[in-house]
Amino acid sequence: MDKFPIEKGTLLLRPGRVFDPRVNLDRVADLLIVDGKIAKIGPKAGEGFEGEVVNLPGAVIVPGFFDMHVHLREPGREDEETIESGCLSAAAGGFTEIACMPNTQPPIDERSRVEFVLDRAKNQLVTVHPIAAVTKGQQGEELTEMADLIEAGAVAFSDDGRPIDRAVVLRRALEYLKMFCRPLISHCEDLSLSEGGMMNEGVVSAVLGFQGIPPLSEESGVVRDLLITEYTGGVIHIAHVSTARAVRWIREAKARGVKVTAETCPHYLVLTEEAVRSFDPNTKMNPPLRTESDSKALWEALNDGTLDVLATDHAPHSDEEKDMEFQSAPFGIIGLETAVGILLTYGVHQGRMKLNELVYRMAIAPRKILGIPENLIQEGAKANLTFLQLDLEWQVDKNRFFSKSRNTPFHDWKLKGAPIGVYNNKKLFLHPMFLNKGGNRH
Repeated sequence: MDKFPIEKGTLLLRPGRVFDPRVNLDRVADLLIVDGKIAKIGPKAGEGFEGEVVNLPGAVIVPGFFDMHVHLREPGREDEETIESGCLSAAAGGFTEIACMPNTQPPIDERSRVEFVLDRAKNQLVTVHPIAAVTKGQQGEELTEMADLIEAGAVAFSDDGRPIDRAVVLRRALEYLKMFCRPLISHCEDLSLSEGGMMNEGVVSAVLGFQGIPPLSEESGVVRDLLITEYTGGVIHIAHVSTARAVRWIREAKARGVKVTAETCPHYLVLTEEAVRSFDPNTKMNPPLRTESDSKALWEALNDGTLDVLATDHAPHSDEEKDMEFQSAPFGIIGLETAVGILLTYGVHQGRMKLNELVYRMAIAPRKILGIPENLIQEGAKANLTFLQLDLEWQVDKNRFFSKSRNTPFHDWKLKGAPIGVYNNKKLFLHPMFLNKGGNRH
């Protein structure tokens, strides 16, 4: 069935536009793919071609999007997400590559577990890049066998889900990873400040009677990690930035030459702590939703380059765990199938960012940071593509998600702009929700 990726090494794509700012490509053209590679780009690319044609009227073909912050839950919690279902969810959301965090059960802290992830993902349309744990068991004490994990295929290291509490451990990890040109992805949080908290500390938490997580818990972690990175000369990537002051410290560190990159997530851009007034457990994540001024600062940081990447922090949870009172529900939401629509609607269409900036932060920057080969749209290159329909109006329906989980705060949101398909690894995915609106095959 067309809703699943199908093997298709050779085909002709007929979009409205092909766009890749790195090669000065922005024009109406057909795109011929032969044996998984781009053979021709141009208005006559399909001349004499007698194979399958995929019509994508009005669509824009862009470099395949890359989400560098995904939790796949396998091994250990396959009821929430498997590698296969996560890859399908990613394809449905417009991503051709993802990097998966190591906080599985057991964590990805040994060579065999990196190999397990790669083996499970080897036949998928979506390419999966494992991120390995910084410390054994993610306990924050003893470093993993990093060289062995890199040799097995780890692209970065993180104890995401928890901070690295001990400064000396972070220092050693940064110093060691310098030899391999691999980034350390840091979850910045001072647990002594955030312990027991459920949402942002402020007026809303006081009104609702919830214990708050102060912005300081994130910001103090950011400052410490930046200082240690500067001291060691290491390379760090700050995950899920959510506060204005964290942005300020990152901006100042970049100006001093600290080797730091950073990301934020769509939910921090379009939701604030006010959403928690609904008591919806799908507004509970860590870091928590902050204030309107924090969201504004994040948009500004994307525009001036302080924040390099837009990532989802896709964190699946079962209905049994998430569908309970706010205080007892776990932190985290899914985001693979809503991120692009949210960012097109509230970013591109509302003038907060241009399409080329979105492509940079979702396709180009993640690959640069992780040392993944770039996916240029040019003749002779491997076809690794995302199809966007910029003006398509649609409504989020969590019951039609490909993810095994449903924990989204965006159910029923009306959006403008959608990923209607992807192509990678000689496989084609056309989203069934949008087939009649944005594309068809013959």
